[in-house]
Amino acid sequence: MNLIMAVLAITVTLSSILAIVAFWLPQMTPDAEKLSPYECGFDPLGSARLPFSLRFFLVAILFLLFDLEIALLLPLPWGDQLDNPTETFFWATAVLILLTLGLIYEWAQGGLEWAE
Repeated sequence: MNLIMAVLAITVTLSSILAIVAFWLPQMTPDAEKLSPYECGFDPLGSARLPFSLRFFLVAILFLLFDLEIALLLPLPWGDQLDNPTETFFWATAVLILLTLGLIYEWAQGGLEWAE
């Protein structure tokens, strides 16, 4: 019990000291150079808040979805050693069919067209 209290006291003391030093140590002197946006050494040409295409996000989400599919199917070779490997094959096939149907739907809706 004594060791736990000592470790707790050291942890709280050290955390408090570091928080106080981090609060008082930095020099808060903002100037025009620090507050201006930085774009590879030259003056910014436009707004930094340009809208992104939603199609980019759709393609990124589809990539993550199929990447997750591969991660889910990686243990499939070890599933053959189970008591009932046909059940493993059934569930893997169900996942693949579901994702393939989703891909066909997105393709039919035109969601994968990058340019109009």
